[in-house]
This record gives sequence, C-alpha cells and structure tokens, in this order.
Amino acid sequence: MPNIKVIIREKKLKHYIQSIFTRKITVILLIVLQLIAFVFLYFYTARGFAAAYVIQTVMGAVTSVLIVNSSDHPSYKIAWLVPLVVLPGFMSVAYLYLHLQINRYFFKRRVDEVNRATRRHLKQNNRIVREIDKHDVSVARLAKYIGECAGYPAYKNTDVKYFKVGEEFYDALIDEIKKAKRYIFMEYFIIAEGKMWKRIFDLLHIKVSEGVDVRLIYDGMGSASILPGGYDDFLNVNGIKCKVFNRFKPFLTSEQNNRDHRKITVIDGQVAFTGGINLADEYINKKERFGHWKDSGVMLKGDAVFSFVMMFFQMWELDEKQHEDYNLYRTDRTYFAAEDTGYVIPYGDCPNDLEAVGKTVYLDIINKAKDYVYITAPYLVIDNELVTALSYAAKSGVDVKIIVPGIYDKWYVHQMSMCYYRELIPAGVKFYSYTPGFIHAKNFVSDDQKAVVGTVNTDFRSLYLHFEDAVFMYRSHAVEKVKEDFEKTLLKCRELTLSDVNKNVFSRLLGSLIRAFGPLL
Repeated sequence: MPNIKVIIREKKLKHYIQSIFTRKITVILLIVLQLIAFVFLYFYTARGFAAAYVIQTVMGAVTSVLIVNSSDHPSYKIAWLVPLVVLPGFMSVAYLYLHLQINRYFFKRRVDEVNRATRRHLKQNNRIVREIDKHDVSVARLAKYIGECAGYPAYKNTDVKYFKVGEEFYDALIDEIKKAKRYIFMEYFIIAEGKMWKRIFDLLHIKVSEGVDVRLIYDGMGSASILPGGYDDFLNVNGIKCKVFNRFKPFLTSEQNNRDHRKITVIDGQVAFTGGINLADEYINKKERFGHWKDSGVMLKGDAVFSFVMMFFQMWELDEKQHEDYNLYRTDRTYFAAEDTGYVIPYGDCPNDLEAVGKTVYLDIINKAKDYVYITAPYLVIDNELVTALSYAAKSGVDVKIIVPGIYDKWYVHQMSMCYYRELIPAGVKFYSYTPGFIHAKNFVSDDQKAVVGTVNTDFRSLYLHFEDAVFMYRSHAVEKVKEDFEKTLLKCRELTLSDVNKNVFSRLLGSLIRAFGPLL
C-alpha cells in the first residue's frame, strides 16, 4: 500500500520544482547569466590592457557623441549619460550592443511597411475638419496633425459610450461578442486565466463553431508569467487564430522594450472597444490585488470603428508576407448615429517613428485648456515638457487636478512619481489619492469639450516605447460622462499636500536616484 505522506511530499516537491522553473523565471535567469558573463568578460579583458583607462575614456567620449546626436528623447539620453560617466567602457559596449542590433532595423522596416499599407485605407474627409475648424481652430489643427502625421482621420457619425468601471465595460463586451456574425478581432497587453477570460473564451469558442473569424493578439511580456507556455498553440487548436507579439526571449535585445500595450476589440466593423481594461479578473474586481481597481473604457459604434480595424491589422500583419484586402472588413451595413454626436478621432501610437502622438495630444489638451484639465493616471513619470505644460497651466489659472493611486502596484514607479508631485504641487497642480485602491484609467478631460480615453499612460514607456491607442473626443456626449466620473471619483480621494510627499527623507533621496534612470526602467 502506497505511503500517503511520501506521495504528498513528492507532489509538493514536484510543485515546488515547477514553480521555480517556470518559463518566465527561466528566461530571466538566462538573461542574468548573460549579464554576469558580459560583466566578467569586460573587467577580465580590461585588466589585460595597460591602456585600459585610455581606451575606456575614448569609448566613453565616442559613445557620448553618439548619444547626444541620436534622435532619442533628452531624458532618455541623460539616463544613459549618467552611468556612462562612472563606467565609460562598460556602458559604451552596452549602448552599442543594444542600439546597433540588426533586428531593430528589420523590425522597424516591417512596421513602417504595414503602417503605409493601412494608411492608404484611412482617408480624411476634409469636410469634417472644416466643420471642426468652425467650432475651434486649435482642435482642427490637432485633427490635421493626427491625420497627416499619424495617419488617423477624424470622424462624425459615431456614438461613444463611456464605462466608468471595468465591470460595465465587461458586460457590454460580452453582449457585443454574442452578436458577432462575421469576425471578432482582439488585441490585449494582458490576458490571464480566470472568470473574466473563461467566459470570453467560451463565447469565442462558440463563435468559431458558428463560422465567425476570431483572431487574438496578446503581448509576450505582459502575459509571460500569467499564461502557460504554448497558450497560443492551445487557442489555435481551438479555432481561435492567435499570435503572440514580441515573445519574451532569453536574450539581451533592445526590441524587448517595445511592447504591444494596446487594448482593442473590434466586432464586424460595427463596434469597437478600448480603454485601460485588460482581460484579467482584477480589472473587473473579481480578484483583489491593490484594493478596488478603478478603470475606464469606451465603446464606439459607427464610422470611426474602421480605424480600430486598421490598428489591429497593423499588428497582425507584422509577420505576414502579404496584406489582406482590408475592404472586406468594413461593416456591411450603414450606421446612423444619434444627432450631435460630436467628433471622434481614434489613434494609435507607434514607437518606431518620430511622432510621439500620445504625448502630443496630451500636451495640446493641457496647453489649450481655458478653465480646467482633469487627469486620472496610474503612473506619473513625465519629461520636462509635460512638467512645464502642467505648471504653466496651473500658474495661469487653469484648474489642474490629477487623481493617482492610493494603493500603488510598483513601488519604484511610486517613488519616481512622488518627485513630480513635489515639483508640481508648489506650481498649483492638485493631486488626489484614490483611497479605495488603484487607479488604472488613463483619462484626460478639459473645458467640457475635449476628452481622451485609451491606453496611454503618463510615463516614458507609454509615451515613447510602447504601441498604444486612444480615442480623442470633441463635443461628444461622452466628454460629459468622463467629467462626471472624475468628479464622483474625487469624492473618494484625499488631496495630497507637500507634507505628505516630503515626510520621508530616505524616500526623497531614493526617488531622485530612480528618477535619473526612469526612462530606462
């Protein structure tokens, strides 16, 4: 008869071994080993040269010139230059290794090629821009910028519904998936097994059996430690065409910085969803991680949905040899929006061009505000341009309020964010801590006229390194809903003062140190 205690011990040991040698941990260990080998070879080789100091100095000088003359953001340059002073040789090799990889060139070329193909199908109706110009010339100029430099037109004939929490978003998403007849395209940074994803998966599986074309993209880093290995194969076997964007690989590569942070669902070319909500239980408060999870999203119905179809194909076709006939994915019926729905501009942001679209839209809203700018932001790790814009707006009499998490998810990001609170509070910017938990919504609203809801965080990764998306709304009914949600959320917040952010000397020093390297984190 088997010994029960022995069997239990063996099962516990097996579980322990499996938990240690997960895919993510294995990859991280391999990367760490590469770093150790890299450091060892560098210092071992350096000792062998009498002129090591001279060589390192020359390397540091050359690399400094390359960094200063690069097209990178100034904050990113400083983040490299500071450690370069301490370890000129090592940091020079690291910088050159990460920035001269041939795969960066091929990846950028493919992204550019796909974007050019999709842009040809996103034509601006100039009559709409002229209409906007009659209301506000500055908004018309923003529409022209997004249309010409990013490739995303402005639309009318589009209804927008705003969701103030993930639970509302989820219910609407389920209802629309049930109605799908032709196709369902989904693109998410995070997918995690749980109640939310199980229900969606079951519905997608049913839709596949009905002949609906179901496709899914998820990010290789965002879901690396959450989904089991080979999960894309499992989905493909079940009829859901699945791709993993930029898999988490055990190599030191610069492309690991570029993540697909978008959150998009498009159904039959008739309805689209986006916002901060991923497909995991914490986003609908079925699982508690950092208190109450406050998120937001929008649902679009009408002409503007086609921009999201094109955004999806921009990612789907990165590893395809031929482009699909995009016209096949336009809606097969005419949509009639409610009267006076305003104007809507869905847009994407790509790290491989020189246009920081997400940041430019945020700056435009702040700089053109007359009465107020209300912001909800999970992270505040911004550059000098955004600091200056927020400071000037507050000093010139604009009511600038920012809601930030009461319970944060990343301690080091919180420490960096506190540095900006200390800088902006004296300028008149008001910060409010969401006491029930974590704010994950990325919302801007201003002057009862403009609002943005999407995936773009106010941090370096979202503004410069990730693939992102959002919806700019002007004179839309949804703008009022975004403002109303902000004001109700404010009732659950506590205003932060200088004494709150200055009370810990160690925290201030640590935050200042981490802030110097913020763009690299």
